[in-house]
Amino acid sequence: MNSSLSGADALVRMLEKYEVEYIFGLCGDTTLPFYDSILTLDHPINHILVRDERTASYMADGYARMTGKVGVCEGPSGGGATYILPGLIEANESSSAILSITTDISLASYGKFPLTEIDQEALMRPLTKWNTVVKRGDHIPRMIRKAFRMMTTGRPGSTHLGIPYDIQYEDVPYEDIWADKSHLHFPAWRAAPEPGMTEEVLKLVISAEKPVIVCGGGVVIANAMEELKKFVEYFDMPVLTSISGQGSLSEFHPNCAGVVGSNGGTEETWEILKQADLVMFLGCRAGSTTTSRWQAPKSDTRIIHIDSDPEVIGANYQTELGIVADLFLALKELNQLLAEGGIPSKGFNGASIVRQATEQKFQKFHDIARSANDMINPEAIVLGLQETLSDDAIIVCDPGTPCPYISAFYRFPKAGRYFITNRAHGALGYSLGAAMGAWCGTKNKEVIAIMGDGSFGFSCGELETLTRIGIPITIIVISNKSFGWIKASQHDDYEQRYHNVDFSRTDHAKIASDYGLKSWRVENIEDLKPKLISAIKAEEPTLVDIVCQPLEQAEAPVLRWMG
Repeated sequence: MNSSLSGADALVRMLEKYEVEYIFGLCGDTTLPFYDSILTLDHPINHILVRDERTASYMADGYARMTGKVGVCEGPSGGGATYILPGLIEANESSSAILSITTDISLASYGKFPLTEIDQEALMRPLTKWNTVVKRGDHIPRMIRKAFRMMTTGRPGSTHLGIPYDIQYEDVPYEDIWADKSHLHFPAWRAAPEPGMTEEVLKLVISAEKPVIVCGGGVVIANAMEELKKFVEYFDMPVLTSISGQGSLSEFHPNCAGVVGSNGGTEETWEILKQADLVMFLGCRAGSTTTSRWQAPKSDTRIIHIDSDPEVIGANYQTELGIVADLFLALKELNQLLAEGGIPSKGFNGASIVRQATEQKFQKFHDIARSANDMINPEAIVLGLQETLSDDAIIVCDPGTPCPYISAFYRFPKAGRYFITNRAHGALGYSLGAAMGAWCGTKNKEVIAIMGDGSFGFSCGELETLTRIGIPITIIVISNKSFGWIKASQHDDYEQRYHNVDFSRTDHAKIASDYGLKSWRVENIEDLKPKLISAIKAEEPTLVDIVCQPLEQAEAPVLRWMG
């Protein structure tokens, strides 16, 4: 029996050891040995061919966010490496663990001006948590192990491995094909708070008059939703979330007021944050969107900040108490202290505050949604989805029109990961790939990708992927024949001076039909809900093209367009 295997075989076997279910990718010359190993070896990994490397990385991201397992994408050298970048930086900044494998030209040809030569390690360095170009075949197993260790520990993020063509043929000893099983899921190797820190949290909370919790994406990543619920209910505190923090509590929970900030926040949630005398940021960066460029909390507001990433604590606000810890472990420790007794159950009237704010917010929303007549407005679309989708539905949004409306007004009934959007960098064309990846990770019957027609232009080639693989998601295109977010910015901030934001009306339903999707076009309000129901219940790839009120004419839940 041969005591070694090729580098390409070793790559497949290492991914198998890490229980990788899917590889999303696109073929190229430098990838031929890897593809041959995927084909000829006996293993359970599914490889899905995409039509654009960006989509491969978005699929890996959607898969990782839904499963808590590492998402894997691959592409060839040169253009493949450059095209795959958007998903890597989005995942890295969103604390999503994805591994990008890009094959490369042979080491022997470095510096000789071969076709597709690029310094992949330098290219990927600022966009990933860790990356390297592997220089020897027998280094592949330990570099895979390091990639998984880096992705899943501390603050999760993306990693990259460059695999040159020639090392895919080099010998790798069988004995080095093993995985560290503690890195199959993220977050791994969780860190607990330092001794005594949680007692300090409780002292500060009890001393406050109007405390507010602001949850970021870290709560869901840490799977800390139930511990959060216990803590919130003990003190009856109001809870706000960032866009990424949706799912920290059920949005029908009496203490959950919803999203706050400049995108997807409303005047009602903003007022709750402004009135706070103490803010607990939980797994939240307190960045420009959630704070509307740091207008609230005010500079004299007392701050508690708990996050697994030490970089974010104290970055934007003077912090009275900062704790670097996993949120599940931190909240569990807080709840254990409360259960031991001796801590007064000081009620902060959070449910009452939230009820008043929620009633005001949704009264306005329903008035607008039900006023739709000649032109369908975005509120009517959200209402139609709320009345049609099941409690387990997963929604994936592109930036632009979809994100603020879903974040402000769609109420996710369950805590957990039911909403995905690319809040870190907001590249158009994200939702289709991420929704396909989310479906691969969950096999959920209701996965909805919502995009504007600008985003459709970035991703429509993947409709072929959708039908070839048979992924039964529903795509909703909000069609207003413009890059709506930018046009609305020009409307509000530049005295309606519009420049190069409009494009021609497209019949997206016809395009989708030619790709093999069952599709509908909606122009009248009375057709909206019936066609949404038909598409969502079809259990096959579907698309609904909705001709919608332009964003610059709408009453969008956006406090400020820039930032």
